[in-house]
Amino acid sequence: MHLEDVVISRAIIETYSRELLEALESDVAVVGGGPAGLVAAYYLARAGKKVVLFERKLSIGGGMWGGGMMFNHIVVQDQALPILQEFGVNCRTFTAGYYTASAVEAVAAIALGAVRAGARIFNCISVEDVMVRENRITGLVINWTPVEMAGLHVDPLAVSCSYVIDCTGHDAQVASVVVKKLGPVLKTPSGGIEGEKPMWAARGEDFVADNTGEVYPGLFVAGMAASAVRGGHRMGPVFGGMLLSGRRVAELILAQINP
Repeated sequence: MHLEDVVISRAIIETYSRELLEALESDVAVVGGGPAGLVAAYYLARAGKKVVLFERKLSIGGGMWGGGMMFNHIVVQDQALPILQEFGVNCRTFTAGYYTASAVEAVAAIALGAVRAGARIFNCISVEDVMVRENRITGLVINWTPVEMAGLHVDPLAVSCSYVIDCTGHDAQVASVVVKKLGPVLKTPSGGIEGEKPMWAARGEDFVADNTGEVYPGLFVAGMAASAVRGGHRMGPVFGGMLLSGRRVAELILAQINP
């Protein structure tokens, strides 16, 4: 077969452009492709919602890829085990209540599940601002991550959505933008970012699932962003809370869409 270089280029540009145009309007925009974001995208897309996910890095998976200190295995507890099993991840019992899984297999399986459910994933895209209309988040302002990293003066583009999920981890980037632009308006004791507390796995795991939710009209936090915004403990390479948080935020949004 004779391959034409320009045809290859055209295939990529036209296909990607169509997908990006379709992503300009969505039901839910997930910011951050770590485990919480991918799980949320899966459950929302599976429920028939139009979901787009923006990941600022080249790779998705967040901190799950590296396991603990680059030992690429993760731990989950009893409550989260069924979620990994739903994605077909091979889990091994370590001791009562503790299960291990390959970090690589877990990320690959969850990502594949989200895509096959219908979620659209765009990597190398950063969110630099939000759109607010009548005291509600109505969209995001996006740009290429390399543009951000290089400090180039390139104007961004806007996408609209009915709901945004901040799954950007410890930095809680979307919630931080809201506080920077609008002041202390979040549903937290201070109205701002409460800040992440020191590592305490037991408390952190319970906190992240319990405090997943809406912090400003149209803006939800999940995963470590929920801990950072609402003042929970970090928990290290146990990822059950991330998975449960992703499922929980999907349930909360679906309850609003279909009361």
